[in-house]
Amino acid sequence: MPLFPLNAVLFPGVATPLHIFEERYRAMVRELLGIEEVFDRVFGIVAIREGYEVGDHGAQSVHRVGTLVQLTEAEAYDDGRFDIEVIGRQRMRVTEHDSSGPFLRGEVELLTDTDEPEAEVEAARTLAAFERYRDQLSELRGGPVLTGQMPDDPAYLSYALATTCLLTLPQRQALLEADGARQRLGMLRHTLHDEMRAMRAVPSLPATEVARTRWSPN
Repeated sequence: MPLFPLNAVLFPGVATPLHIFEERYRAMVRELLGIEEVFDRVFGIVAIREGYEVGDHGAQSVHRVGTLVQLTEAEAYDDGRFDIEVIGRQRMRVTEHDSSGPFLRGEVELLTDTDEPEAEVEAARTLAAFERYRDQLSELRGGPVLTGQMPDDPAYLSYALATTCLLTLPQRQALLEADGARQRLGMLRHTLHDEMRAMRAVPSLPATEVARTRWSPN
């Protein structure tokens, strides 16, 4: 499967645009567009552990756990660049890398969340914490912030919050590697509490809004 290293973590259910300008990843997009069935135009996005997105050397090391994404839209330019949109479908683990071709490939196994009967309880707690966090930010700004509808499903709620909250790449990667929604939501709830304590000590306003990112379970 084609692999695309990024200095970012993408979660299932999240739609995001990407600008493709390096020749190796132009080749990847051309290969994907040659697949007749749109649902099969998939590749893996993995966060870079060491190295860079671009350049002769590129990513020297990537995280094993990433996200299987589907190419949903592509606009080609005369100079060979592409603007594409992808949507995260499922967590995955890379079991083997192959860098012998024009772009990185790998063998992957798809990951499913563990069965967690108490995930809905944790979802309610975490959503309540997020609403307090949003209210605190709105008070600082003097108007609504972090606007947008959150998913009801605990798993997609965890992914939506993981994308919305201001987190470092290692924090996002740890959330992606969590075994289930309840664990992710618990980690996020503690992070939100830490952020609220920090804002009470030193008021500040993150420049982000839920509405900037589209959520889709498809």
